[in-house]
Amino acid sequence: MAAEEPQQPQPEPLGGDADGVNCLAYDEAIMAQQDRIQQEIAVQNPLVSERLELAVLYQEYAQDDHVYQEKIKALLQKYSHIRKTRPDGNCFYRAFGFAHLEALLGDPRELQRFKEVSARSKEELVAMGFTEFTIEDFHNTLMELIGRVEAGAALPELLAAFNDPGTSDYVVVYLRLLTSGCLQRHHRFFQHFLEGSRSVKEFCQQEVEPMCKESDHIHIIALARALRVPVLVEYMDRGEGGATHPHVFPEGSQPRVCLLYRPGHYDILYK
Repeated sequence: MAAEEPQQPQPEPLGGDADGVNCLAYDEAIMAQQDRIQQEIAVQNPLVSERLELAVLYQEYAQDDHVYQEKIKALLQKYSHIRKTRPDGNCFYRAFGFAHLEALLGDPRELQRFKEVSARSKEELVAMGFTEFTIEDFHNTLMELIGRVEAGAALPELLAAFNDPGTSDYVVVYLRLLTSGCLQRHHRFFQHFLEGSRSVKEFCQQEVEPMCKESDHIHIIALARALRVPVLVEYMDRGEGGATHPHVFPEGSQPRVCLLYRPGHYDILYK
């Protein structure tokens, strides 16, 4: 009869501080991996690209991916160019900000209206309870960019500003604050868009104000309303039909910004 193998001593279950250390190490590993992914994205994608032929989208999908190939073909019937944004969770705000300021380069009347609305917006946020000291640098950055457009800045200067993380991210932060302010100001209306028991304020704190949080139709409605800048979004996904689905926010308005939405990401469209 074979001798029994000696039993190996069993390690004592981890508990107390050891569990905390393991969890901390796991969290740090996840954060490090996320940082590496973001660095790779940053190397491969500018914050805002040059204007490109829309047909470049064909290269992003396999030739036998008939759903997307057909939808790109249909999109080319309405648009000619695209300007891509970095897929970092801030793409809606960055695309919105750049697209509208770019349009203002040739529209002095809308520029003055937008300047006045933007100038007033800080005091409106402060009146709602936002801390002036916290938001003024972000507001100043937006106003400085508007001032540069008013002074006759050329498109390359605007593009360079939006590819400078310090400037570009400050604009994104302020647009997020404006979105949050509008949602909370009209919380009775927007509460119906939310699932579960979260209040509008909780939603803003968790899904609107933090950087890198993705945007949905509720964010678009709120920002378009806050700045009175209508937005058209062409939705392109694997849904049925051989075309994209356009939606204008607010409904029935004449859009000033045109965006392409693919799951989790927004780019700028040009006719």
